[in-house]
Amino acid sequence: MSKPRLQPGPDHPITITPTGGRVTVTAGGTVVADTANALTLQEASYPPVQYIPLADVDRSLLTRSDKQTYCPYKGDAGYYSLPGAADAVWEYTDPYDAVAGIRGHVAFYPDKVELRIADRTAAG
Repeated sequence: MSKPRLQPGPDHPITITPTGGRVTVTAGGTVVADTANALTLQEASYPPVQYIPLADVDRSLLTRSDKQTYCPYKGDAGYYSLPGAADAVWEYTDPYDAVAGIRGHVAFYPDKVELRIADRTAAG
């Protein structure tokens, strides 16, 4: 049986925009990711999600897990665990065309890591 495949639209909009600030992700006091190239994915009324380029993630901390999920708007997602945080990271390795911008990026569950966004334009 094939999986449903849906297109974003007025009833379920999805936008992907540059975050515009420095995003750091820490877990258990260890920096997992640090980037100025994050993307913010806003899907319908869900909270915005930061997608971090995999190149800016300490991949030595990632362990591929067996968990997989499916989103009819984005495709199949695979998961990684971090030390002390199972299935804390997800990735769409082959996202649907409407969200192709998140290819090569991962996202983190906010209840399993600490994610901070620092505004580039802030004085300091």
